[in-house]
Amino acid sequence: MKIALLSHEYPPQTGFGGIGTYTWHHARGLHQLGHEVHVLAGARQAQALHTVDDQGVLVHRFWAGDAAMQCLGAVGRLGWRWTSQRLQNAWSMARGLALLQRQHRFDVLEMPECGAEGALLSRRMPERCVVRLHSPAQLIMPFYEVRSRDMRWCAWVERQAMQRTRRLSACSRFVAQETARAVGLASSPQVISNGLDLAWFDAAQADDGLWRTLGLPTDRAVVLFTGRLEKRKGASLFGRIAARLLQTHDVSLVLAGDDLFGHLKREVLPALDGLRLRGSLHHVGHRPIGEIRELVRRCDVFLLPSLWENCPYSAIEAMAAGRPVVAARQGGMPELISDGEDGLLATTGDPEDFARCVGRLLDDAALRQRLGRGARDTVVRRHRHVDIARQAVALYQQDPQ
Repeated sequence: MKIALLSHEYPPQTGFGGIGTYTWHHARGLHQLGHEVHVLAGARQAQALHTVDDQGVLVHRFWAGDAAMQCLGAVGRLGWRWTSQRLQNAWSMARGLALLQRQHRFDVLEMPECGAEGALLSRRMPERCVVRLHSPAQLIMPFYEVRSRDMRWCAWVERQAMQRTRRLSACSRFVAQETARAVGLASSPQVISNGLDLAWFDAAQADDGLWRTLGLPTDRAVVLFTGRLEKRKGASLFGRIAARLLQTHDVSLVLAGDDLFGHLKREVLPALDGLRLRGSLHHVGHRPIGEIRELVRRCDVFLLPSLWENCPYSAIEAMAAGRPVVAARQGGMPELISDGEDGLLATTGDPEDFARCVGRLLDDAALRQRLGRGARDTVVRRHRHVDIARQAVALYQQDPQ
């Protein structure tokens, strides 16, 4: 088959989230199955269509710079930032695909719902479009400071593709059911989890000097969180988790990610004032992806206290590294992690329970090792990128009627 994956997010230029990571691994899985794979990706500024061959995957980058894009950008300056981004994305993807189709005819077009890449496409070619559900704005925007009108219109733009296509996939039963309830869909999404290229992941080179570069103690256990410090990721819980954990354990709690909303200064550090701590807190900020993977490989426990989560790559990569994950018992996490078998699930929003679960793992090396082995086995059995690609191809080949 000749397959086009449309995703503004795509490493390295615009790959800053799970959608870009999924598209990267999925493209390679499809290519390894023998399909001709094209990726239409975005750019950070206006750019003519430019194509590179990335290990057999043809990556086409494009970002429209016409008057329509300037007008749609003005919507964001009026305070409707999310809606503006979706409209620009939809317009640029439609323009880029029109240029690409002068040279190629695709059997199928897959695109994410979050980003609205297909908002202007599914009306013209619904029989060839597959929409992949990751994190619809209507479900996640309540966790951000967004104007109500921006929320309504952004969700409306995303719905244009979701409600027209007859073929949908979702990376968890949770997001499939919640989207169907909140949005209304033309057909039921097929649940196909996220995939990981394990050979690529395992081949990463170790950076022995990273701990020294980041100023981290080398003689302590490490509890790691990676991702933006934001409300949806449970940033408001970190202060109380740290206060409980660092008083009882000689451990380094490492937070790796941007703190765009000031949670560290406003909530986390004040929670530690005046306490006698055995351990220490380290915010290392945004780090290159190679450094993040090295932190994941060498941590003892991976912490993910999100208030809303679907099928996050941060957890999948930690599991692939054989690290036990402590995550909230919500969203898609109970589908990803079996409590007590390949990780631990804590009560959503309860910092005491998170600290208890992490402390339990720190105190029991045998349990850490058992859950870590179970986590790796889960990824091998259920999240290999080629197996995920095979399931997707079966969906692509279904009659959309």
